[in-house]
Amino acid sequence: MWNTFILSPMVNVLIWIYNFFFHNFGLAIIIFTILIRLVTYPLTAQQLKSQKKMQELQGSKKWQEIQKKFKDDKEKLAQEQMKIYKEMGINPLGSCLPLIIQFPIMIGLYQSITLAMASAPIQLLNLSRDIYSFIPASQLIPLNSKFLWMNLGLPEISSPNALIIAGFAVPIMTIIVVVTTYLQSKLMTPPANPGDQGAQMSKMMNLYMPIFMGWIAYSLASGLALYFIISNVLGVAQYALMGNIHWSNLLPKRKVAKAK
Repeated sequence: MWNTFILSPMVNVLIWIYNFFFHNFGLAIIIFTILIRLVTYPLTAQQLKSQKKMQELQGSKKWQEIQKKFKDDKEKLAQEQMKIYKEMGINPLGSCLPLIIQFPIMIGLYQSITLAMASAPIQLLNLSRDIYSFIPASQLIPLNSKFLWMNLGLPEISSPNALIIAGFAVPIMTIIVVVTTYLQSKLMTPPANPGDQGAQMSKMMNLYMPIFMGWIAYSLASGLALYFIISNVLGVAQYALMGNIHWSNLLPKRKVAKAK
């Protein structure tokens, strides 16, 4: 089922795009990323809706009173929280769903890149089994995997992908993945009450997710790093167009002096 519904469609879409855009696999990944963003737009809109409702909840006097009343009873507080979620139509997983959907896409894309970059006879045989009949495979395979200085089927740090600066191999793509993931997380996180559990969880995600994504980009095929970068940039642009970018999150927080 994985091959039928995830891997094979991804491979064929990538190769089909590759055929129409100058036989450039990097451009194919960029256009594929744009398509993924368009397809998952309803989930993004749902995420935005969920975030706005969570903001309304944080400003609700009823919720603030519940927090004060049950601050020493975590179990009762959790029960009341679920009740108020139901009243306000809040889905606790609403803001996480696009991220959950992203993981099978990442795995499928990594596998499809590896499969599409086939060069050995056995690899070519495996690829031929997944190619649809309308794809002119005999004219396209093996694919041109070069994009900028990289072979997109290899990890960025592997030879000949390694970009040498001052005698050191510098993982430029990995660094850009970490930076853009961090910026996207910060810009897309709505302001919240610092004492709220959701705010604390968002803070931890903003810290660990860029590191995790950077590790994946560093370890696996550089084509996946290209996908991450384009997806992050498009995510920021998409939220900006929807009017939900929080630029203030990038500014240092001013501490308010307490009155003596």
